[in-house]
Amino acid sequence: MTRDNNNKYRLQVTAGPEYDPACHTIVPVNQQETVTFENDRAFVSLCVKVQNYRGYPEGSPSTNDYFSYPLHKNQKYSIAFSFQPKKAISGDSLIFGNDFDNPIRDRLPPGLNTALRIVRWIIDPGVYGDAYADRPYLYGPALSSLNCLRICGKPGYYQIGSKNWRKELHNELIDEGGEAEGEVSRREMNIPDQAIQRRKHFLVRENRQDFWFEPGIVYKADFGNGYIDFESFTIPVIQYVNDKTHKLRYVLKDRDTGEVIFALVFNLIFEG
Repeated sequence: MTRDNNNKYRLQVTAGPEYDPACHTIVPVNQQETVTFENDRAFVSLCVKVQNYRGYPEGSPSTNDYFSYPLHKNQKYSIAFSFQPKKAISGDSLIFGNDFDNPIRDRLPPGLNTALRIVRWIIDPGVYGDAYADRPYLYGPALSSLNCLRICGKPGYYQIGSKNWRKELHNELIDEGGEAEGEVSRREMNIPDQAIQRRKHFLVRENRQDFWFEPGIVYKADFGNGYIDFESFTIPVIQYVNDKTHKLRYVLKDRDTGEVIFALVFNLIFEG
């Protein structure tokens, strides 16, 4: 997509407890605010940061202090969230990634399957997907895909449904590790302390099967990378779509039941 075409678009980020955009709210990117909501699966808090942001709401900051920290200086965006399950979810079933409602096969570049193999080799060996399906997707196990994962307490540490499930994340740098009894839980489950080793650990299916996201525990996570540049819209798929509103959706959900924890959408709004 050329720079002239880039200028036809502005970004708007929305999030909600289902795929249905009618239940989504606009996410205040780079701002001092955390979006919170719930469904019958979990309580969720999230915030989004985008480097060189030029989207909605009007007046949004173009960046965030998050990107000045050494760990994040090469990232283009961050999706930070916490969730407290209302029922147990298998670590092998909880997935995170992108999906689409409609086919995109007629707009895809040659060699995409090769590119996906490179993604698995270089970026995330746990990802899997089918870009040529009627409903294309690219998912990975949450346990091995998320940049940082923090376990916060054992069941009962946070009372389910109490007001303290609403986490203010916009000023928090989520680090790998645990809080309170969560640190003990990680040691008991032999989860490595470092993020890169934890991700490698959970590439093994048996390790994911041994882990459960338990009701009453708050889990915090951060995801982002330097490969998707929303400022210049250098997203491979978007180069092959027409001049109309289009979306890049991230979802956290249970693979086995199809139940959504949250859906977050980067909407490219065509302005002419």
